[in-house]
Amino acid sequence: MDKKLLINLQRVPKHVAIIMDGNGRWAKSKGMNRIFGHKNALTAVRESVEAASLINVKAITLYAFSTENWKRPKLEVDALMSLLINSLKKELADFIKNGVKVNAIGCTENLPKKAQKVLNDVIFETKNNTKITLTFALSYGSREEIVNAIKNISKKVVNKELSEKEITEKTINNHLYTFNLPNVDLMIRTSGEYRISNFLLWQMAYAELYFTDILWPDFRKEHFYDAIIDYQNRERRFGKTSEQITD
Repeated sequence: MDKKLLINLQRVPKHVAIIMDGNGRWAKSKGMNRIFGHKNALTAVRESVEAASLINVKAITLYAFSTENWKRPKLEVDALMSLLINSLKKELADFIKNGVKVNAIGCTENLPKKAQKVLNDVIFETKNNTKITLTFALSYGSREEIVNAIKNISKKVVNKELSEKEITEKTINNHLYTFNLPNVDLMIRTSGEYRISNFLLWQMAYAELYFTDILWPDFRKEHFYDAIIDYQNRERRFGKTSEQITD
């Protein structure tokens, strides 16, 4: 049975975030190096974006490269940057065809110049697409994002562009990388790890968390829909009681 038929299209999450974990272990299980795992993860990306688009999820954010990932062996980092460049080029035509608007968050200025150029070109070419926003978190760390937001808000207070009394949650939201995205409704992490690894800490304050043992290269549409179905079976109270929700 097509699992998509089990989904209530009136209750899909607006924003799904994914920690794409397990590439290295997947490759190791096949007697290959980690880079082989990263290369074979692209199908999972395509299937997840397509699955999200088919049920009208409006935003999907992929944790592609964290600030901590720079500490990995240079060979792996270089391979990941090369893979990013080649994948963006290869997928551009489909992004345009399928109405995918590409976005990026993080310290993207730390990426190699060629990667920055290709990324910016793809963002520009897809800027008018409206079906779904695909955000790549690149050289991203949530604590760093929050620190930067506080610094920028502080500068405005010092320059008397903003008063302390005017600072609200909305003020902070507007100074985050994700200012143009809704808060995360559902976070999916693959590979059986139970951590959020410095990913969208502010934005996931009331997100539903879904963990699966599936390694990322094996993740497919039906696994994405499993997460959506699980999400729809939960009661989202946002601090209220069950009675308040049903009243």
